[in-house]
This record gives sequence, C-alpha cells and structure tokens, in this order.
Amino acid sequence: QVQLVESGGGLVQTGGSLRLSCAASGRTFRSSVMGWFRQAPGKAREFVASINPSGGSSTYVDSVKGRFTISRDNAKNTVYLQMNSLNPEDTAVYYCNVKMIGYSWSAYWGQGTQVTVSS
Repeated sequence: QVQLVESGGGLVQTGGSLRLSCAASGRTFRSSVMGWFRQAPGKAREFVASINPSGGSSTYVDSVKGRFTISRDNAKNTVYLQMNSLNPEDTAVYYCNVKMIGYSWSAYWGQGTQVTVSS
C-alpha cells in the first residue's frame, strides 16, 4: 500500500502563494498518475489537478487553471502543487492521491494539509 504524506499548507493572504508537497512511498511511483484533491468545509472532496507518470502532461480543474501548477520529481517520489494568486475560495484541506493509468484513484487518503486563505 502506498503511503502519502502531504505538507506545505498554511495561512496566507489573498493573492499569496504556497507550494504543497506530497511524498509517496512504494516502488510504483514512477509509473503512477499523481493527483491533488481538496475538501472545503461542508463540501465534497473535489479534483484539483493530476500529472502523468513522466510529468509531461497535466490536467486541472477550471477554477485553478493559470494559477496552480502540478509537477513531480520521480527521483524523490514527490509531487508538488504550486499555488499562486490564492483566494478565499481555495481554502480547504488538500490531499494527494495515486492511480495507475486506466484505473480509479486509490481509496487510501493521507492526512492532508490545511490551506487557509484570508481576505
């Protein structure tokens, strides 16, 4: 079972930036799609971004396009989420997840990292 540990969250003002990290254990990282999700209070968890195993292709939810950038370092088994121009609607607990191409996202979730954007 892959272990996922998110970090990098915090409190930031509107317009600020944060960089989240997710360290993954396991030997399948380099062949896995990695993704970021978030869950705001009282709302369902939503997809934010994903990146293919090589890092050459990524997908974003419309609300973060142009502001967030997902990247990965396969040598470090780590995926990142650079978040710029943050606004209060980005406030949520952010989680990373993993899947193999053609399969569903893992049912296992890490503890997440809290991002709070003040107005």
